[in-house]
Amino acid sequence: MLLIHNSAELRGALSRQKQVAFVPTMGNLHAGHLHLVDMAKHHADCVVVSIFVNPLQFGHSDDLETYPRTLEADCKKLKAAGASIVFAPSVIEMYPSYDGESLQQSMFITPPPISSELCGASRPGHFEGVLTVVAKLLNLVQPDVAVFGKKDFQQLFLIKKLVNQFNFSVDVIAGDIIREVGGLAMSSRNNKLTADEKIQAMQLNLSLKKAIQAINSKPANLSEKDIRSIEEESAQSLTEEGWQVDYISIRSTITLKPALSEHGDLIVLGAATLNKTRLIDNIEFCAKPLN
Repeated sequence: MLLIHNSAELRGALSRQKQVAFVPTMGNLHAGHLHLVDMAKHHADCVVVSIFVNPLQFGHSDDLETYPRTLEADCKKLKAAGASIVFAPSVIEMYPSYDGESLQQSMFITPPPISSELCGASRPGHFEGVLTVVAKLLNLVQPDVAVFGKKDFQQLFLIKKLVNQFNFSVDVIAGDIIREVGGLAMSSRNNKLTADEKIQAMQLNLSLKKAIQAINSKPANLSEKDIRSIEEESAQSLTEEGWQVDYISIRSTITLKPALSEHGDLIVLGAATLNKTRLIDNIEFCAKPLN
């Protein structure tokens, strides 16, 4: 396995490859990331994993400086998982105009309006940063296949739009959420939770399941008002358990717009903070068919 830090060396290494699969990460890897690597291996002999803590997607409320950097441990996991190349660039490598303090001279991708909803509502500029770095990484790696996890469904939705609208020649493959015992979605943020908090954190997934049960237990032809009421009840139940809830939202998997009825391919998404740890989760479900 090669560890590469600059784009020139990366291009040289990739010039000898016929098929390339790509898994972008910010490091601090867990089993969910390694599942994506395993998926990538089924699509190409050469699997590139990037490890880059992208400053552009951190807002004022995020602590960029304390984000865990675990490159050595990550490389050991990736070598065991069968990755071919780890690309771990510096900030200046990814953003040549970076002056050590500011990225103001950099050029950014402007995301569509849906990026200001859900997670984007409380994290302004976040998806601008995500889409910009993904576009740059896709341009550098030029993979045949790129694998992203479904845990951040809004991010996956926007990346698919990015690839389509900017004509990237890459197939985007989505990896299912990998969960801990009890249903908690695997995340680097889980490392911040105490043992007791991990048990309580399962409530987020449970609240999403209850929202689906509420929809499926109601009579046919639920109205938009009924669905919004189910969302509010789910959020309130988490609030009563001590969570700070950003949103519980039932949406179309196709458009990511709020569901107007209980019919079709839907997804319930949730984001909430337990003490100081913000967690996200989602569950896709096929609602009752039209009569």
